[in-house]
Amino acid sequence: MGSAKIDRLIAASGYRGSIVVASRGVTTRQLSRGADPHAWQDLAHGMRYADNIRAALVNALSGKAPARAAEIEARAIAYQQRLTALDRDTRARIAALPAERRRVITSHDAFGYFAAAYGITFIAPRGWTTGSEPSAEVVARIVRQARNAKASAMLVENISDSRLIERIAREAGLAVGGKLYSDALSPPGTEADTYLKMFEHNVRTLVAAMSAGVAGTEP
Repeated sequence: MGSAKIDRLIAASGYRGSIVVASRGVTTRQLSRGADPHAWQDLAHGMRYADNIRAALVNALSGKAPARAAEIEARAIAYQQRLTALDRDTRARIAALPAERRRVITSHDAFGYFAAAYGITFIAPRGWTTGSEPSAEVVARIVRQARNAKASAMLVENISDSRLIERIAREAGLAVGGKLYSDALSPPGTEADTYLKMFEHNVRTLVAAMSAGVAGTEP
């Protein structure tokens, strides 16, 4: 959601307290339509989000509840360690794959930060957005693009209609490699209901999809 929309929501709510920008300090990707909001798809940015939230909570509690502030500091350290370990593991698992396998098709351009951080090429077909059904001409173009790009697999996003992906995959001769979480978590108690679980799920799904048919690899 753009900052202008957030500002309007804050104004409409009548909120008068402190406002914390969790993404402060993150350098955004610039697309033709503006800043790419999906910065959480790079764990280094996730660490920045977590640290901004930690600082805001500690600042709010230090004078009123110092014990709670200290508890938040300790939890934040542990959480950052988990993020660092997952980042290291992600890099190692993806680097183990041949470079030519690290090419996948997704339904829209939500993984640019992931691509830059971890060395995967995500191809988001031109003329296809999650807000509209593509025409037959657009579908044909997507199929040609998938073939020309020599992608390893197509992946469904949790905000997209899987039937269209499956149709395009059949026509392009690709496997549907699973579901990625791009803009939303899964329901509570399921596979990707927290940031860490979402990221772990996406990495597992991507590695499995790109590893299909590669001897000696484990998803």
